[in-house]
Amino acid sequence: MIMKTITEKFLHALKKLILLDYDGTLVNFSPVPSDAKPSKRLLSILKKLTGEPQTKVVIITGRDYQDIDALIGQLPIDIIAEHGAMVKENGGWKEMSGYNTRWKKDIFPLLNEVTGTYPGSFIEEKRFSLAWHYRKAEEKLGWAYSEAMVRTLNDITPRYGLRIITGNKVVEIISRHINKGKAVRYFLKHGTYDFVLAAGDDTTDEDMFNALSKNKYGFTIKVGNGKTSAGYKLETVDKVLSLLENLSAGR
Repeated sequence: MIMKTITEKFLHALKKLILLDYDGTLVNFSPVPSDAKPSKRLLSILKKLTGEPQTKVVIITGRDYQDIDALIGQLPIDIIAEHGAMVKENGGWKEMSGYNTRWKKDIFPLLNEVTGTYPGSFIEEKRFSLAWHYRKAEEKLGWAYSEAMVRTLNDITPRYGLRIITGNKVVEIISRHINKGKAVRYFLKHGTYDFVLAAGDDTTDEDMFNALSKNKYGFTIKVGNGKTSAGYKLETVDKVLSLLENLSAGR
């Protein structure tokens, strides 16, 4: 039912915007983020969608902008990276705003200390955030460590104007002014669309869903389990790809 409803609206729309998270939405999670490469099927779908008349496809991800560019930058699509801090339009990258990153020198030692005591975890430094991953570590112990880390960070981050994002086996620290919802509003401001589709699987995607909550042309999809403000749910990456295939095939 969800596929039929969305496909019909897509086919009858004059101008379309498609916003897609990457990890957990278009590709399955990998213990090492750099291993989550796009499949041939995904690349084919995205190429077809970008070839649809009056259709803008945007990948909106928390990944480092250089990382996501290496994975899909060869495609003629716009990309929002680092939860909205960086945007690629017309083939070029730019900062959405000048965010302060001086806080990193105070937060990094804390993450480094935990990483040293917990085998299998690692720190990823992005341009505007720090992320502590425990995908390669023992799950229950990782959860306990992440909970302890969040409690400690909660005492520190407010003074720097930061927020803590707890995602799929990752804890990320970033400016509270950066979020996917702002990035969505940026594209809505610069275009008029009578079909908007947003799909994502993580807590950061809720900002995207909320930004579209009052948009009468918006369709929001939560991928996987968990509470959400999205209007629809799809269980797996494969089902997301099937929906996008329907759109690109025009049926």
